[in-house]
Amino acid sequence: MERKTRQRDAIRHVFEDTPRPLGPFEVLEAGRARVNGLGIATVYRAINALVDTGWLVPVELPGEPPRYERAGAEHHHHFRCRQCARVFELEGCSNDFSALSPPGFQLEAHEVVLYGRCAVCATAA
Repeated sequence: MERKTRQRDAIRHVFEDTPRPLGPFEVLEAGRARVNGLGIATVYRAINALVDTGWLVPVELPGEPPRYERAGAEHHHHFRCRQCARVFELEGCSNDFSALSPPGFQLEAHEVVLYGRCAVCATAA
């Protein structure tokens, strides 16, 4: 059983307060606002422990290191901003991708990632 610490609590709160997938360095930055001296090794250990317990799940984007989000959300997809590199959750899914599969193929799962500029970056441009 993991010890409860201020650092781990701060990291958990970062994920509770942020409604999008986060990379370890984003967690570090937000966590340092709660606990001075928080280090990246502690962030990685806490993320790994939270994944092991099923509280977090990895979000894999092609060619990028994983980000993490809270487990338990309905099936959804993601939007990655090409300017700031943040990733956002997209609610819902049409779930009608079987028509894209070649004849005779049986679709079992899918992942969709949209790319563009987030609202903040699009407004700034």
